[in-house]
Amino acid sequence: MKKKSILLIIGLLVITLLAGCTKAKPTGEATIAEGDVEGDVTVLTIGATPVPHMEILEFIQPILLEEGIQLNITEFTDYVTPNLALADGEIDANFFQHVPYMETFATNNNLQLSAVAKVHVEPLGLYSKKLAAFEDLEEGATISIPNDPTNGGRALLLLEYYGLIELAEDAGLEATEKDIASNPKNLKFVALEAPLLPRSLDDVAASVINTNYALETGFNPVKDSLIIEDANSPYANVLTIRPEDQNNEAILALVDVLNSPEVKAFLETKYEGAIVPAF
Repeated sequence: MKKKSILLIIGLLVITLLAGCTKAKPTGEATIAEGDVEGDVTVLTIGATPVPHMEILEFIQPILLEEGIQLNITEFTDYVTPNLALADGEIDANFFQHVPYMETFATNNNLQLSAVAKVHVEPLGLYSKKLAAFEDLEEGATISIPNDPTNGGRALLLLEYYGLIELAEDAGLEATEKDIASNPKNLKFVALEAPLLPRSLDDVAASVINTNYALETGFNPVKDSLIIEDANSPYANVLTIRPEDQNNEAILALVDVLNSPEVKAFLETKYEGAIVPAF
């Protein structure tokens, strides 16, 4: 009896030890570490703002997976941290900005960034909860605009195009209020972080809002904007990488898919003109 008990205990100990040497894969987690290659699968981590950038990336995820690329998407809700994260190597690329903003940010922060593909244009528009037309702006009305240099200048150029203000001839793409040469309605301007612009509509007469934030708020830029940039805007949103990754095969494959007929059809169908393909 004692012998049988001892043998039973030894058997249980052996089974326990063997089980301890077998490691189960956690469920719901990626099987490949970010940036690694295992077999035929390469992992790319892309930082993006929610609309439309993340939606576009989510659309192409299954297409890329068929090509052996697992696309992991990291969400950002501002225009500063995506470039810092890219420069620090936390992500492999980002998708949220146009070239004038990227170049200004890179210069101001001493970063090396490179635009590798144009994807779409998000026309900047003027929105209001109080006005039916931009001509209804009253004397001394307040307009909120983006506070970053490139989009702030872009907003003023849009207002100039529609005759609301006139800028000095040498104002350039980064025009500021100091460059306003003529302001017939004595409009006032308040500069805010881009994500806050839609919220400011309760407090201002109108706001110049980036299309991604307008879409998030429920606006249809084509139907709801009082004025809007046309499809020839030079501010195409780009896929941004570190310069040393220009020839990275996975990045090049991502570029091919982002500039594919499938993505063009997706943009035209889903956004109905609010987002314009730039390829």
